[in-house]
Amino acid sequence: MAARWGVLGLGQMAQALLKPALASGALPADQVVACVRRPERAAALSAEFGVPVGIDPRPVGAATNLLLAVKPQQLEGVVEQLSREGATAPGLLVSILAGVNLQRLQRSFPTRRCVRAIPNMPCRIQQGLTGICWGDGLSAVQQQRVRDVFQCVGSIEELSESQCDAFLALASSGPGLAAVVVEAFADGAVAAGLPRQQALAVTRRMLAGTMALLDQEDLHPAALKDAVCSPGGATILGVAVLERNGLRGALIEAIRATTARSRELA
Repeated sequence: MAARWGVLGLGQMAQALLKPALASGALPADQVVACVRRPERAAALSAEFGVPVGIDPRPVGAATNLLLAVKPQQLEGVVEQLSREGATAPGLLVSILAGVNLQRLQRSFPTRRCVRAIPNMPCRIQQGLTGICWGDGLSAVQQQRVRDVFQCVGSIEELSESQCDAFLALASSGPGLAAVVVEAFADGAVAAGLPRQQALAVTRRMLAGTMALLDQEDLHPAALKDAVCSPGGATILGVAVLERNGLRGALIEAIRATTARSRELA
């Protein structure tokens, strides 16, 4: 009997999704089979996750629900191999491939109902945010099945196809961009006299508290900035330096450039 879920590719993001989904039962371990490219990884991953992991794509391709987690540049080769092996069963396809749109997925897997999912790295600690874009013809049961998997690792945002690239830039690439800002804050504190580890620790706690305050009090960022900036004080001088050096414009352009690159990958 075919597995209920097949996982094609077990990179960092797929592993981050699989662990909590298995633990919660959203993916029942006795109904999951996975496939990787390198034989030397298969046994170790099988032992780690408690599910069959092999290098033969046929059991995965025959599964009712397929989680596609290979690298985007490997998509065409995967489709060709599955077609050649006759492993193109009907059912549900959930893709976490960056920049691969629904039209391309449906063209590659014409027998399946397709979903595009855009998770981010904080899924590793169940604090993630995943964008979900539904293809045509999915049943309510199939949609809930997808929600159950991704809600194991955080929250979800349902998107139209036209929103996916901007969402990817902000939510998926955003942690990488934010890490640069975190590092810069700490570098500034080191330059001002704090030891490196203390500077990093204070930066993390400051940003975590700031985000919690914005969230819990539903504050607009400008309102919080105004509340901290007193007339002639230190903070407003720091804000002036950021504006003079174009921080706001640089971040806007970074999101725009990342969005454009995502569209190119499609």
